[in-house]
Amino acid sequence: MDRVIYQIYHRYFRYSFLKKISRMKIWTSEHIFDHPWETVALAAWRKYPNPMNPSVVGIDTVDRIVDGVGRLKTHRVLSTEWGLPAWVTRLVGMDRACYVSEHSEVDPRKKSMKLQSRNLTFCNFVTIDESLVYSPHPNDASRTLLRQEAVVSVEGVPMTDYMENIIKKTMTSKAGQGRQAIEWVISRIKEEKHDLSRTTREEMDGLKNLTAASTSL
Repeated sequence: MDRVIYQIYHRYFRYSFLKKISRMKIWTSEHIFDHPWETVALAAWRKYPNPMNPSVVGIDTVDRIVDGVGRLKTHRVLSTEWGLPAWVTRLVGMDRACYVSEHSEVDPRKKSMKLQSRNLTFCNFVTIDESLVYSPHPNDASRTLLRQEAVVSVEGVPMTDYMENIIKKTMTSKAGQGRQAIEWVISRIKEEKHDLSRTTREEMDGLKNLTAASTSL
């Protein structure tokens, strides 16, 4: 079936839609984390690598600065696999790792973390602009609100309801994986704090025992 669909698109739509551009906001989402903003922001910063998002295979930091008002601004390039159906990847040639440009801004004073990303690979066919904003929940400072939005621009590829549904499904799936990854990182952070506290206590107990032994001599 995938092969038949691909042949139909290739034969009847590839050239007739060559100059057609479709731009629409196709996906938005909100999620509440039961953790304060500082914890979630740290986890979001340490999100990769994680077992929930195996599609992200590499990260390179291009630039990082702290501006005059204390905001951390970072530009990174992510190597990722889109995870789209085989016929879609054949249609636009996405059969290898894709690169995504990500710009982030963390404002600790306003407690805001913003991420803007756009694919660099095959952007002449499909461009996905994704936005994520982490902020304290307006009614409960002990919780964090995540707002996500994706805007898709398509050129030279027919944007049918079927393809739109595929992209929506992919975005929803990856968003769910991303939230699970945040929770996974938070649990790791808590484990690290616990291990650090235990190590500190053990070292302090050892120091006390050594001091007591030395005093008794």
